[in-house]
Amino acid sequence: MWSIERLETVAGSPLAPASRLEVAEGPGAAGSAGDTVWVLRGVTSNERYATTGEHQELAARQEPLGRARSTRAALIPVKKSEAWWDLAQDERRRIFEESSHHIATGLEYLPAVARRLHHGRDLGEPFDFLTWFEFAPEHAAAFEELVRRLRGTEEWTYVEREIDLRLAR
Repeated sequence: MWSIERLETVAGSPLAPASRLEVAEGPGAAGSAGDTVWVLRGVTSNERYATTGEHQELAARQEPLGRARSTRAALIPVKKSEAWWDLAQDERRRIFEESSHHIATGLEYLPAVARRLHHGRDLGEPFDFLTWFEFAPEHAAAFEELVRRLRGTEEWTYVEREIDLRLAR
């Protein structure tokens, strides 16, 4: 269970206010039903825009989620525009990495910031991606820098809805 310290709408329509977040994983994970304000669903999948070399470097530097010292987290649900999805795969890859340097930028913050991407588009969910990050309090400024850098890229011109939740446990 995570306490929501900040729930900010960056682009598009907001989520209803909430005070805590439960992460439920695995088949049949539904979470607590009682006072649920909203539910976001996604699945983990292959790294769709990563090359073999990038995948190997990410795997070598990434530390697992759930580290005891990682008492801060961020959940950033993102929906990209239809213009993004209308692009061919190679054009999305060009924007994602060759122009925006998404993977290269993220690598600079590993292993301090652990991350996992969940896909929701193919499930018919309101967000295409649920990006989950965990980090120790002393890495909060570095995480803010990472987010600022990514939001300043060509890739982010295709984002039509983004919510930024900052969490603590």
